[in-house]
Amino acid sequence: MAIIVNIDVMLAKRKMSVTELSERVGITMANISVLKNGKAKAVRFSTLEKICEVLDCQPGDILEYSGDDE
Repeated sequence: MAIIVNIDVMLAKRKMSVTELSERVGITMANISVLKNGKAKAVRFSTLEKICEVLDCQPGDILEYSGDDE
C-alpha cells in the first residue's frame, strides 16, 4: 500500500518550476523534493493547503492511494 504524490504532474500542468512552488508555498526546495519523491512520512495540512492554493487544485489532485505494494 502506498500514497503516491503527484506534485510533478500538477507542476507540469501549471507550467511551474519546483523553485517557484517552493518560494510561493514558503518551504524549502529540499522539502518539496522529499514530498515529490514520496519520501515524506507526513505533511502538515497547512502545507498541503498552501500547495493546493498555489497550484489551484484539490488535495486529491496531488495525493493518490495505491493498494499495490510498490
